[in-house]
Amino acid sequence: MLPLLAALAVTGCDRSQQGGSDTVELAISCGAVGQEFELCRQGVARWSAATGYPVSVVSTPNSTTERLALYQQLLAARAADIDVLQVDVIWPGILARHLLDLGPYTEGAEDAHFPAIVQNNTVGGRLVALPWFTDAGVLYYRRDLLEKHAEHVPATWVGLTETAGRIQTAERADGNDRLWGFVWQGRAYEGLTCDALEWVASHGGGTIVDGAGRVTINNPAAAAALTQAASWVGTISPPGVLNNGEEEARGIFQSGHAVFMRNWPYAWALAQNADSPIKGLVGVAALPAGPNGQSSATLGGWQLAVSRYSEHPELAADLVVFLTGSDEQKRRAISGAYNPTIASLYGDADVLAANPFFATLYDTFVNATPRPSSVTGERYNEVSKEFWSAAFAVLAGKRSAEESLATLDQRLERLTDAQQ
Repeated sequence: MLPLLAALAVTGCDRSQQGGSDTVELAISCGAVGQEFELCRQGVARWSAATGYPVSVVSTPNSTTERLALYQQLLAARAADIDVLQVDVIWPGILARHLLDLGPYTEGAEDAHFPAIVQNNTVGGRLVALPWFTDAGVLYYRRDLLEKHAEHVPATWVGLTETAGRIQTAERADGNDRLWGFVWQGRAYEGLTCDALEWVASHGGGTIVDGAGRVTINNPAAAAALTQAASWVGTISPPGVLNNGEEEARGIFQSGHAVFMRNWPYAWALAQNADSPIKGLVGVAALPAGPNGQSSATLGGWQLAVSRYSEHPELAADLVVFLTGSDEQKRRAISGAYNPTIASLYGDADVLAANPFFATLYDTFVNATPRPSSVTGERYNEVSKEFWSAAFAVLAGKRSAEESLATLDQRLERLTDAQQ
């Protein structure tokens, strides 16, 4: 039993048992990408059954940009509508002043999680969130199509471009005219920051802003990466890729209309569903490398935090500790392919049976490339928006990579100067 649950059992502090007219009820926000919402609802139901406290599960926008804007509105108003917030790995620095310090409530539960993520979630000495699942971009591929055309999983972006093109051309000649070579996240939002950072970092173009806060994005390697990605649009990637988020890309791939897909690990479990047209035909690999043999996967993942304006901080913190614990993380890994943040689960036989690639891509997950959210703090959202806007301009053919990055450099310099 969790510490707070034990205390409740002893003190009987359920308000309904004290004759009060009010019933304590918490609210938690959960995402709805893939199976997120349903798995969250199930976990919450388990906690409610153990404690007797009801919890309403609030669905929030799939777009991380829209979800952050919603949170910022609620927190700026000091609204108590949502007690527990599902927060992106890049948000602790942005939202920290509105989040409860969980340290006094966890009794060391954070020690079981990857230290780097705990450090990411610690702002000014305050543990403002607990890791729920981690993420890194991966490459999905159609094993059957690669075997049919005697191709191998590409190790480089150039190899992916060529392999995707050959299979797409051959399949279309055979009448499969809806097949595309490669789908990814091209819409102008945070997902494009993730994809574009992978291209740039794998080409040796840096991470937009370095650890010292210096803007480093305006360089030939970054320009080459974006130029290469722009060449995919309308050739091996559909023109509509510029409107794609995670779920749109998954929809194309899972319906059997793409050879390769860049996405997060959650798509694996959905591709293996009984009703999936590509069940049993999918493989997962590390993302391709750039010209120097460097592969890069953007660090993703989500945390659970408690609003400082919650009227029931102890209960909310207890819910967070429960949902981020080993049992829940194991259940979510098996049912939904959500990567645990607890290292021991990567050696769990049941987890590996459900997600064989967890073992082979372990290094990818623990060594993923972080976005510059820590160094840019509350300015990160502005930095990211400038970056994805610049990348989108190149992909859409509105500007050359060199021109777009030069303008981006100027804009980011102004932003970082304003931060100092």
